[in-house]
Amino acid sequence: MTLFPDELLSPRSKQQQHVESQRLDTYRQKYERYVSTFPREEVEAIEAFVKELETYSGTHVFNPWRDVDLELDYSMEAREIRQKNLIVYLLPRLGRASLFVVAEAVGYQGGRFTGIAITCERMLLGYHKTIESKAVTEIDLLRTSSVSSELLKRTQREQGFNEPTDTVVWNAILEAGLDTYDVLLWNIFPFHPHKEQQPLTNRTPTEEEQRIGFSYTEQLLALHKQCGGVTPLVVAVGQKSANTLATFGLDAIGLRHPANGGANLYRKGFKEALHRISI
Repeated sequence: MTLFPDELLSPRSKQQQHVESQRLDTYRQKYERYVSTFPREEVEAIEAFVKELETYSGTHVFNPWRDVDLELDYSMEAREIRQKNLIVYLLPRLGRASLFVVAEAVGYQGGRFTGIAITCERMLLGYHKTIESKAVTEIDLLRTSSVSSELLKRTQREQGFNEPTDTVVWNAILEAGLDTYDVLLWNIFPFHPHKEQQPLTNRTPTEEEQRIGFSYTEQLLALHKQCGGVTPLVVAVGQKSANTLATFGLDAIGLRHPANGGANLYRKGFKEALHRISI
């Protein structure tokens, strides 16, 4: 994976620069109008949390809020877009959500390009078959994957990435009749671990990465409380994730992971977990 510092970027065409500038300026304006509707201290606290996420760097790890790969990303502004996407996602949920759904790590088809855990681009863009963009955020967000990279499939260039596990998790929320803004999605390791020189792959985070990642989970829970939230029910995507959380002292209900034929068992377990605690 090739990451490009600002000073090493080759000049882009004037037309490309103009289109991207307009796209980003429009989004910045919508972002500023939206965040202005929330208490300033909450906005500043969440922005500070995202800036803390931005500081992390690891080997064979892509940090969505810090790194840019111009072989895969739309532009150098992709990291800013992903930061704003996450802030817009967190603002209406922190202090409100009664349920946290936590998976192991960011995947390349999901949060790697959206900046939002367990959420893929097609959900943001209106191309998803079951999840509407307004279920994710109250304002339209931007994609950050390239629309021209030959490393992406045609449908990915045209409609953004789609992630099967993300789809199962979101569908289970809707099928249970929950308000999507009462649920917050997160990853124990909130960054994208990948195989060496294979950015469009996923790998299991190491124990050290999980330890580092959980420190951000603790910060998120503290921020939730700071925003007036009560201790949420935590549901883990996969028993392995539940075991990892338990190792760090956080109780979670472990569900069957949706992958490898586990989708129906995940949905069943999700409904049973909600029934047990009467959400």
